Amino acid sequence: MSHVDLERVRRPAEVALAAGAVWLAGISPVPGVYLEPDAARRLDMLRKGQRWWVAGQHVAAAGTAAMPAAFARLALALPPGRSRALAGTAAVALAAGAPFFVSELAMRASDLERFAARRFPAWPFYAYAWLHVLALGSLSGALATLPHRKKEAAALALASAGCGVVLAKTGDIPPFVFYVAEQFAAGSLLRRGSHSGESQAGARE
Repeated sequence: MSHVDLERVRRPAEVALAAGAVWLAGISPVPGVYLEPDAARRLDMLRKGQRWWVAGQHVAAAGTAAMPAAFARLALALPPGRSRALAGTAAVALAAGAPFFVSELAMRASDLERFAARRFPAWPFYAYAWLHVLALGSLSGALATLPHRKKEAAALALASAGCGVVLAKTGDIPPFVFYVAEQFAAGSLLRRGSHSGESQAGARE
């Protein structure tokens, strides 16, 4: 089992953390709009906060695009073998899903009425969401191949399974769940508590 080179993973992991933070900052500049059940009230909220709403969609799109790039770099920073392959699979899944959500964000910014009435086609979001479920499962597998990351791997596996169940049953899931989980995966690679243990494990191999 190869150890994690903290110097190599630090920069891409930090970029992944930043990408998630950017996404979270941009996704809801109009508080309560996603929870408001009345379409007319949603439209009124969006019109009152239109400037912030449009800006937020662009910010969220930037975070959506940056996350797969960060994980692609992170995969290359991991040891060759299963960990790199699984992290690479996650990056590919994120990259494949990003255009679906970026296109939806563009529609949200340009057509407030359709968004308020929830008349956007559902399949792009489903594709985006299921690809994120795949990415979380792959990241769980990648962490499981690394020393001292078993608890994080188990947590991500539960997150992936839970997201899949919720998505299958309801057809919806708050996307922030994906980004928080991906930040958790990136942050786990920056954990220094087991640095010396990892170095010793690498030396024995």
